[in-house]
Amino acid sequence: MVKRTTAVKIRKAHRYLGIFLGIQFIMWTASGLYFSWTDIDEIHGDHFRNMDYQPAAFDGLIGFSQISNPAKIRSLSLKEIAGKPYYWINNKFLVDAKTGNPKEGISKEEALAVAEREMSSELKIKEVEILNETDRHHEYREKKLPAYVISYDSPENIKAYVSVADGSFQTVRHRDWRWFDFLWMTHTMDYEGRDDFNTTVLRAFSLLGLITVLSGFLLWFTSSPTMRKVVKRKK
Repeated sequence: MVKRTTAVKIRKAHRYLGIFLGIQFIMWTASGLYFSWTDIDEIHGDHFRNMDYQPAAFDGLIGFSQISNPAKIRSLSLKEIAGKPYYWINNKFLVDAKTGNPKEGISKEEALAVAEREMSSELKIKEVEILNETDRHHEYREKKLPAYVISYDSPENIKAYVSVADGSFQTVRHRDWRWFDFLWMTHTMDYEGRDDFNTTVLRAFSLLGLITVLSGFLLWFTSSPTMRKVVKRKK
């Protein structure tokens, strides 16, 4: 068995490591419990969406050769904006799919039409704003800008985001999603982008957590009466 002074040092190291890491251990446990008890579809806001929506079908669309586009076509998709068809070309140009005329972004009214199509009809709109920039902590981070922010009158503080450039419905954010985002941040310890599992802070705390657990086993070994009896018998 180790000396008493060594056992005291192990006990002290274990205690201080526990105090230092305790808050983060609580956050890991609490966030893990939250993740396991929540429905990810609700976090995504599916219960606020119009999940029965079916994309419209169009006829009379012009051919690619009739498109007034300043660049060669590398990619193209068909979009519905306020009941009208548009081509979204090279992830950059919006063109009327019936006339070939270019379109410079969508209007507030068109954004509302997109949101009305995508969101539940029971929600009432409170206000509409344009978002031009975000930081890495914003709930709309790393998505298309500028965007219309459509806020709804609800206790959940629901917000829908529609891209100005191509009129695509981007995402919906609400109270439970924000809680999830905060707890995910504390779980990954990536306090900027949220999804980096290779941060120095996370690595350091994980290593210290392992040391704390191992010191606990060592402390049990050095202070257990049973282990002392076993060692004495071997001697």
